[in-house]
Amino acid sequence: MIISASRRTDIPAFYSEWLINRLQEGYALMPNPRNPNRLGRVELSPDIVDCIVFWTKNPIPMFDRLKQLDAMGYSYYIQFTLTPYNETVESGLPPKPELIEAFIEMSKRTSAQRSVWRYDPIFVDAKHSVDWHVGRFAEMCERLHAYTERCVFSFVDPYKSISDRYQAMSHNEMIAIASHFSRIAKKHNMALYTCAEEIDLAEYGIKHGACIEQTLVEQIIGRRIIAKNDANQRAACCCIESVDIGAYDTCTHGCTYCYATSSQKTAQRRVAVHDPKAPMITGYPRGDEIITDRTTPSQIFSQLSMF
Repeated sequence: MIISASRRTDIPAFYSEWLINRLQEGYALMPNPRNPNRLGRVELSPDIVDCIVFWTKNPIPMFDRLKQLDAMGYSYYIQFTLTPYNETVESGLPPKPELIEAFIEMSKRTSAQRSVWRYDPIFVDAKHSVDWHVGRFAEMCERLHAYTERCVFSFVDPYKSISDRYQAMSHNEMIAIASHFSRIAKKHNMALYTCAEEIDLAEYGIKHGACIEQTLVEQIIGRRIIAKNDANQRAACCCIESVDIGAYDTCTHGCTYCYATSSQKTAQRRVAVHDPKAPMITGYPRGDEIITDRTTPSQIFSQLSMF
């Protein structure tokens, strides 16, 4: 079983103590995003958790817990979304120079393979032109190329909640960015992937990627796994199945393009009252909810190493 931690919130930034407590307790509860009267439950034994996949924009609060994760026997990798946008777009993050240093430190504590750089999402407006993105990407590659093996990017999706702020990019804008990013990445021997994009950029050496990618998971755990595509994601998503232990409206980074936080007030309240000993990020069950077991068996094909 692969644990997603999380598409819905930033567990490394806000809830790493909660995560360690859940791993020690051996289970977690998750609110059903569509029905408050239903909860999910997942067992978290290292015997059945094949890999944990983290998403974060600030891994610093989790640094001191990485050795604990290792000692508990969990395999994992970390996807660090690091963009050049300033506080008008990402209001709740530390300064970008500090986050660049954090990426380097994260890679040193884990490995370049387990440190995935996400330049995501890309949008174009009066302040952020194609040329602006190309320049910033080149600068960031200079700093990060020795500390990661891949960069994943995507173009902004104008979800209903953000469509008044962001417009879909034109085909020509996408091609221009892809061609320049490809040239820069090749210079630094960095693989480029898109995330949940229908556009085909193969001629620029850019592959369709997956946040939860079977090959990367297998390389990290050193085992073959049996995996199916995740039917619960968008049509263009290439991710394999996982169980997400996060909750919506629990992240206070304040990113203006975010789909996972519809109310900053709700998120701020939930962060303020969060109990790291609770079974859910959002607290304790009322007691009358229907709880569904979301646990799946280990997906490891055999106990024989790939290598």
